[in-house]
Amino acid sequence: MSSSSLPHPWGYDALARWAPRVPRWQWLVGAAASLVVLALALIFAIERAHPGISYTTAPVVVQTLTQSVTASGTVNPQNSISVGTQVSGTIASIDVDFNSKVTKGEVLARIDPSTFQAQLDQAQASLAQAQAQAAAAGSTALGGLSSVTIATANNAAQNAATTAAQANIAKAQSALVLAQLQEKRDASLSAQGYLAQSQLDADRSTTAQDQAALAAAQAAFAQARAQAQASTATIALSSSTARGQNASAQAAAAAVQLAQASVQQDQLNLSHTIITSPVNGTVVARAVSVGQTVAASFSTPTLFTIAQNLQKMEVDINVGEPDIGNVRARDSVAFSVLAYPSRTFQGTVAQVRINPQTLNNVVTYDVVVDVPNPDGALLPGMTANATIDIASAKNALVVPLAALSWKPSSAGAAANGTSPWGTLASGSGTVASAPGTAGMLFVLHNGRPQHVAVRVLLATSTQAAVAPVTAGALSSGDEVITAATGSTASARKGSPRSPVSGGMRVIH
Repeated sequence: MSSSSLPHPWGYDALARWAPRVPRWQWLVGAAASLVVLALALIFAIERAHPGISYTTAPVVVQTLTQSVTASGTVNPQNSISVGTQVSGTIASIDVDFNSKVTKGEVLARIDPSTFQAQLDQAQASLAQAQAQAAAAGSTALGGLSSVTIATANNAAQNAATTAAQANIAKAQSALVLAQLQEKRDASLSAQGYLAQSQLDADRSTTAQDQAALAAAQAAFAQARAQAQASTATIALSSSTARGQNASAQAAAAAVQLAQASVQQDQLNLSHTIITSPVNGTVVARAVSVGQTVAASFSTPTLFTIAQNLQKMEVDINVGEPDIGNVRARDSVAFSVLAYPSRTFQGTVAQVRINPQTLNNVVTYDVVVDVPNPDGALLPGMTANATIDIASAKNALVVPLAALSWKPSSAGAAANGTSPWGTLASGSGTVASAPGTAGMLFVLHNGRPQHVAVRVLLATSTQAAVAPVTAGALSSGDEVITAATGSTASARKGSPRSPVSGGMRVIH
């Protein structure tokens, strides 16, 4: 049987009758091409039905990450002196004005001194009068002391006379006793006829004379004793008088001291009518004018405000209660003012004051920042928008904060809930952002995520500085996964595109 007589496969005859007759090899090539197209279409349909995973990554960069607190405040001089007046009166003259440079002791203003000069003159006259009275009282007291001295001397003399009179009494008594004995013996001899009567009469006369002498001595003693008692009373009286005169002299001396104090007070008040600068500095405020009356009865009115050194300023920043716990002395501060929007000033935290201020139920604390101002650009009262650097990690591996929260989905986990990277929760993970906490990153190597355990050094709202637990496990340039899309990918809450140096990459 010839090939032309063999029957064709089913349908081939009909196709051969419909289409022009072509060689068989061309039909075979066409059939193979049709099969290839059908296979590609089937693969494409399967891929559309089951899409793969697309990863969003960001490179690991080495940089310094800084955590900061933002707040606003006011620029002020570090030391401002309010100059007032301690006396009341009318401003007679003003020698300085706003922005005047002043030195310590320089005259700023004068108050009319006429009233205070009159008070001083009156006080000086009172002092002269008191001094004269004190001199007279002193002389009188000195005379009183002399009287006491004289009375004491007289009393001593009277006491001596009394002693002599008493001795005379004893002498007269002895003479009387002797005369009486002589008279008695002579009377006995006269009675026996041995002695003449004239001798007995002479003895009796001597006895009488001695009796009279004793009486006179006794009278003299009584008189001397009375005079001594009188001189003792004179001493007491003179002493009392002297004490009174001495008290008067002391009172006069006290009056002199009081008058001297009044003079000093009036001299001080007169000197206070000249207002001088207590420090070197610049006048930043003047609150009075010539002819204005100032009253210092209850409080000291402020006449001038002097900034001691405008080349050293401070910024008083109001930091809120949630952030004040992280602010420390010597923290670095950068701020700008509206007058120089393109210029950044640098300062250092000098003090965190613990005095709270509450406004509309918001508690703030005053943070004092020392700022150098060598060119005088900063002026008192300027509003400062400040950034306080509270922590920093230098030359650290920095990744987006989203990289710490992304985790692979649980689709590839084993039945016991574990995965090649350990136990993972399905969906998004919790961001471990507190310094010192442990976290996990996933680095894309050869299209597959590989986990890297890290420790968080510092975190901001968008970035985190990390250190790998295993040395060398993470390095600059590694691509960390921040998000993924696909049927088995895990989506992170929020925007996956947190800014970081180097930008994001999407890898299919």
